[in-house]
Amino acid sequence: MNKHTAFKSITRKAIACSVAAALAVSPAVSGIHALAAPVSVSKAGQAVNVSEVQTPLQYRINARLDEKNMHIRGSETVTFRNTTQDTLHELVFHTFADANRSKETQAGMFKRKNEELQKENPQLTPDIFLGGIDINQVTANGKALTYENKNQALTVALEQGLKPGGSITLQLEFDVQIPYGSERLSYYKDIVNGAHGFPVLAVYEEAKHQWNNIPYSTTFETDYYTSSDFEVQLNVPDTYQVLMPGTITTQQDKEAGRKVVSTVANNTREFVFFASPNYKVERVTRDGLTVEYYYFDNVPDKKKVIDQYIDQAFKVIQFFNEKYGKYPYPEFRIAESYVEGVAVEFSRVIQLGLKGSNVDAAHDDVFVHEIAHQWFHALIGNNSETESFLDEGFADFSKVYFAEKQGDTMNGFKMLQYDDSSFDEPIASTNQEVGDNANPVYYGKGRQAIYQLYRLVGEEKFDAFMREYFKRYEYKNATIAGLLETIEDTLGKQARDEMDKALHEGNFVLKPEYQLSETEKMEYMGEQFKEMYHASLNQIPGLPYETMSRIMDKVYTGEPLTIVASDKVGAKAKQQQEALVSQLQAMLSFTGIKPTVITERQMLKQKMSKELAASNIIVIGNAKTNGFIQAQKPGIIQKSKNIGWDWKKMMNQKEGAGAYIIKHPYNQNRLMLHFYWNGDTLKDGMVEPYAEQALTALNFTSDYYQYYEMNGTGKVTTDKKTENPMSKFFNQE
Repeated sequence: MNKHTAFKSITRKAIACSVAAALAVSPAVSGIHALAAPVSVSKAGQAVNVSEVQTPLQYRINARLDEKNMHIRGSETVTFRNTTQDTLHELVFHTFADANRSKETQAGMFKRKNEELQKENPQLTPDIFLGGIDINQVTANGKALTYENKNQALTVALEQGLKPGGSITLQLEFDVQIPYGSERLSYYKDIVNGAHGFPVLAVYEEAKHQWNNIPYSTTFETDYYTSSDFEVQLNVPDTYQVLMPGTITTQQDKEAGRKVVSTVANNTREFVFFASPNYKVERVTRDGLTVEYYYFDNVPDKKKVIDQYIDQAFKVIQFFNEKYGKYPYPEFRIAESYVEGVAVEFSRVIQLGLKGSNVDAAHDDVFVHEIAHQWFHALIGNNSETESFLDEGFADFSKVYFAEKQGDTMNGFKMLQYDDSSFDEPIASTNQEVGDNANPVYYGKGRQAIYQLYRLVGEEKFDAFMREYFKRYEYKNATIAGLLETIEDTLGKQARDEMDKALHEGNFVLKPEYQLSETEKMEYMGEQFKEMYHASLNQIPGLPYETMSRIMDKVYTGEPLTIVASDKVGAKAKQQQEALVSQLQAMLSFTGIKPTVITERQMLKQKMSKELAASNIIVIGNAKTNGFIQAQKPGIIQKSKNIGWDWKKMMNQKEGAGAYIIKHPYNQNRLMLHFYWNGDTLKDGMVEPYAEQALTALNFTSDYYQYYEMNGTGKVTTDKKTENPMSKFFNQE
């Protein structure tokens, strides 16, 4: 891969991260269908009328958080009505907490964070990062039932077959060990993440005459549930704030220092809780909807940040209400946690990482993506192991759709039109088939396929189709077959065939007429880089002005750039300089920027007093043979002291090489970056790593370098830099 291609790849990855994502009931609907019979539950001892709720599955869970030993112990009563046409001889529950039994079965997306924690705390034994769930007893009508908990599936044998239309109530007693670190179910510092904390019934796939008992994916997601009614009572220390879906109430427990936090969450796809003694809560109610944000007071004026996110949540929800269908619940909650680089969707709840004081809620597209999952996961469910496009593709298209309609052209449809990449795997691939390409295939290509449908039929017809899709599959599990059926019913056979082809054939690329032209691509990427550098550099208050990537930020905001190579050098040195200049030009030309390049002393003299005084400068080569360095040497030496760089010493080191950046020697508003080597040439084995380090230091995804030195093999031996929090997410293998 050449440098231009590598940089293009990095850029696309950055855009994708800017992170971390996406039908009348017919035979295409999988799982259990809704009941006509109402149910009654109680909340904190009071009767609650839920006659409008009609689900085949109700959970009553009573649990206690043992915060000292990090266990959840409790019992649950599960009432299930068989709405299939099969007689069932067993019930199967997911026990996804058992994914934490071993490191091999835990989610790969949290692996890096846990390895960091282990490295930072060597006194922690590996077993503290593990956990699991023990099932102590399963009964029905007071009789013990035979069961087996294996491979994250609890299989309960029924004494008699449960015929179609029949109901059964089971009681389960369980003990969950919560692992330390970063997982969907975990504890870290002062927070407990409680996803997968209780057994939940698997989906019965009637077409296959079997329960979906697959273990949780180690590479992606396995979220496939039946919308159910939950009544949960969680006993916690009275200092804890607890976030759960549904209508929350609290009462003191008879045990001193403890309380019971209860909730009723009907017609809810999954249940999750978060608990912390240090949560602060902001809540706002508008037009019958309450948005709550549970957060940590980790930076000054954090409330202002949270208020911005709450306002944005209302705006996003209103947009999707109009485009797709109304969010039906009275509350929506946001949980802040310490998980870095990963945001997670649940039903009526989303989980985000810690927010700093310099975030921009109005342009946080990850936030919009996770809210969109309330429509494409929480309300319209799907088997995310076999058809992840249905939730991730639609959620990612939705964030782009929202941005477009807010006038955010950089994060709107141009983002989709720019992407001309392709992948062998079809969008409709399973998690196993797509492998490591889940993000670009499900998110990137998936949202493009939806955009292509949008362009094919126009916004009005597209929106009408989406409202019908929502109407058919709200609270149910959709399939790609059902999606295509809805497209044909509302948009016609041509639209269906186009979408079918887009989803099931590999190497999908947006039709040429919907792509950007080459000129538009360069303009778009220039604007993207401008935003990315700005966002990267502004995430750290007080970051030194003299950082190498800042020179790129200044160029993308319209300031001039001049590259000055050393002259009076031998043929080999000239060749090395030309190669580095060429790579810098290629990186910049990718976004339409063309720097001025000076290789002759006479031209340098002509431009020194005027053009170069107004320009940012990149100097290349030996200081003794570079006209700009020699002309500005006193000022350069003085400016170098400001970054702690002993210029005279470093320039006189035999065969020394590296880079440093200072303020322009006679223009405080510009920068000068010098990529230097002190010998006549770079050693042959050093040329490639030298160029690679130079491009890395200029990137917005790298740490913020002020200077670095390299040895004869091209390894950085000394540097002065500020850590870029983003860099770890781009440096993963």
